Amino acid sequence: MQVGDQFPDFTLPRDGGANISLANFKGRNLVVFLYPKDDTPGCTKESIEFTANIAEFDAAGADIIGLSKDSPDSHDKFIKKFKLGMPLISDEDGGLLETLGVWVEKNMYGRTFMGIERTTFLLDGTGKIRRIWNNVKVDGHVGIVLEAVEAL
Repeated sequence: MQVGDQFPDFTLPRDGGANISLANFKGRNLVVFLYPKDDTPGCTKESIEFTANIAEFDAAGADIIGLSKDSPDSHDKFIKKFKLGMPLISDEDGGLLETLGVWVEKNMYGRTFMGIERTTFLLDGTGKIRRIWNNVKVDGHVGIVLEAVEAL
């Protein structure tokens, strides 16, 4: 996926047992942050920082959702444990992640495995991709995304 592309339409399960679709956000800017795993240090820090800035994103006309392969039950526990304020959607079969090009080969401690490349997409109210941040480093990232939203 590239800037200017239409974000793929999706309907996926979310925390709380409901489904969520791209159409739910029509007319609003949308931040979709993709993260490797619930309740891990970097993913927790990123999710808490997005939660802490929800009012600022809302004032700038943007909603936020998180996306990982974790189950909706795992998302429920993650949200409850850290009092997270945004929906977390589950792509357990990885179809959307593969379409987005973020299901990649990773290396850690000499071991190769497939995993999610931490990535953030900024969509406009029509679902068009306006910005992409790949290989996200958590520190300072939320502020950079907020500045981009405010500049739309």
